[in-house]
Amino acid sequence: MGYRYFAPMCALTFLLSAPIPGQVPSAASKPSPKSEAKHTAPPRTPDGHPDLQGIWTNVTLTPLERPAALAGKATLPDAEAAAYEKKAAEDLQSEDGKSEGPLLAAAGSAGTGAYNLLFIDRGSELARVGGVKRTSLIVDPPDGKVPPLTEQAKQQKAEDFERYDSVKDRPLSERCILGFGSTSGPPMLPVLYNNNYQIVQTPDTVMIMIEMVHDVRVIRMNATHRPPNVSQWLGDSIGHWEGDTLVVDTSNFPDKAALYEEVADSRTSKKLHVIERFQRIAADTILYRATIDDSYTFAKPWTVEFPFLSTKGPVYEYACHEGNYAMPDIMGGARKSDAASEKK
Repeated sequence: MGYRYFAPMCALTFLLSAPIPGQVPSAASKPSPKSEAKHTAPPRTPDGHPDLQGIWTNVTLTPLERPAALAGKATLPDAEAAAYEKKAAEDLQSEDGKSEGPLLAAAGSAGTGAYNLLFIDRGSELARVGGVKRTSLIVDPPDGKVPPLTEQAKQQKAEDFERYDSVKDRPLSERCILGFGSTSGPPMLPVLYNNNYQIVQTPDTVMIMIEMVHDVRVIRMNATHRPPNVSQWLGDSIGHWEGDTLVVDTSNFPDKAALYEEVADSRTSKKLHVIERFQRIAADTILYRATIDDSYTFAKPWTVEFPFLSTKGPVYEYACHEGNYAMPDIMGGARKSDAASEKK
């Protein structure tokens, strides 16, 4: 049965919260030259640690993996980056109103869904780190690609593709449990839209509220992991400070973890282990770096790095189930296919 993935659509919330493509709501798309020139002393909380609080976005045109056309180019000079960004905008505009497949392909997604241009908000620029524009979020391996899947992960992928017996077999984002594309993390990756995050910080806890599906991550500071048999959809996150960098260690994932199909091209395993680093390098910028290690799924660990940029709030409610006809349509199609097969 070859049913295709359909991401849930939450039109009302998106219309309230997302800018129309081409508009720049804040410093999110254009970090200040000062913030890129050098690291500045971060503001601090009363306990002396860097203050990461506020509303942030990781919106960017930079794809997770480096495009083939940019092979060997980890960064682009500003002139080439501007040409790339202009073409990306033109590609989206030219496909708007046509079949959603080409439109999403132009936006860097292989999924399907009832989207037009209004529902795509990836900003207008490539991610800038260290003063230069990046061509992939992945910085290790150096080729900017997700490492190959292991043989057992490939087998698991083949088995998962044929599972349509019940709602519980469908991807987590279709069920409105987690946002698609690992937007909730860890790692917290940018997707097609709704890339806003709110951080609230105390001496004992750091809370990250994610716009997509309104997920909430709670990072327990200076704690130890819960027993291995206690798993959570977003894993068990514990944090500590290394100088001015917040280091977050996350384990205790279920088999269907946050780093899911759209990113891993296969579900990740209970062995998934993610180390994240948050460093506030300017008033408007947090440099985010995450290393993903899952020996069951990937041939080797891999690392992403990109900025989170200050943006205006508030973070609006995300209503996922309302108006989501994908699940009954998928299940209905599966049952009709089953019935047709039984008659043969």
